[in-house]
Amino acid sequence: MVTQSIAGPAIRVRGLKKSYGKLDVLCGVDFDVERGTIFALLGSNGAGKTTTVRILATLLKADAGTAGVHGFDVAAHPANVRASISLTGQFAAVDEILSGRENLVLVARLRHLENPGAIADDLLRSFSLTDAGARKVSTYSGGMRRRLDIAMSLIGNPPVIFLDEPTTGLDPEGRIEVWHAVKKLAGHGTTVLLTTQYLNEAEQLADRIAILHQGRIIVNGTLAELKRLFPPATVEYVEKQPTLEEIFLAITGSDNKTDATGTNA
Repeated sequence: MVTQSIAGPAIRVRGLKKSYGKLDVLCGVDFDVERGTIFALLGSNGAGKTTTVRILATLLKADAGTAGVHGFDVAAHPANVRASISLTGQFAAVDEILSGRENLVLVARLRHLENPGAIADDLLRSFSLTDAGARKVSTYSGGMRRRLDIAMSLIGNPPVIFLDEPTTGLDPEGRIEVWHAVKKLAGHGTTVLLTTQYLNEAEQLADRIAILHQGRIIVNGTLAELKRLFPPATVEYVEKQPTLEEIFLAITGSDNKTDATGTNA
């Protein structure tokens, strides 16, 4: 029987390499993710973010290097890793024919958990979807579907969750809904590894940020640490013009938390 290491980071990656033919995607990646934190892996399309997540989730084998999740080596003990994680991909994996509650109950039953209805109701409440729980998912907004998708990934209380570009394709309101959901996860002690190409998303959510560029981590630290890499700012009076996103959110009121129907509470 494999024993789990309690001490140490939730995720540890050392010298991770992966190539596809002559294309080197990962060229020796190293990072740690502390337990109960949000770690953002930031990079442009093709930087290797999804490849890293797929290796950590045991969906892909690395060419070299080591990786551990929740105390288990991903190559030596993949079954233990899979029992410790949940993976949410770039598109919501929900059944649009079923209601939100039925989606949750179905997953709970597939995992052979007791009281699937109670589990579904608790998650609907946690993700502000109770009022929409009986509606078909086909009627949900993009942000609501994504929240339901994340809620489904929490069934069974996995200690580590991978969110691979969770707000891809969402409008500003939907992105804010998902941000609230992710912050809740970490607030309850879940370790979150988040991949994103949105700079403001990493800034809003992450305890630590690593920038993956051309297959390597070129910087890794807190937002404050990253800011110290630049010369101190000089104080000048500048009339700040609002960004289009700020204008949109101010006009629609979407900078406030939205309710289960996707409208402002």
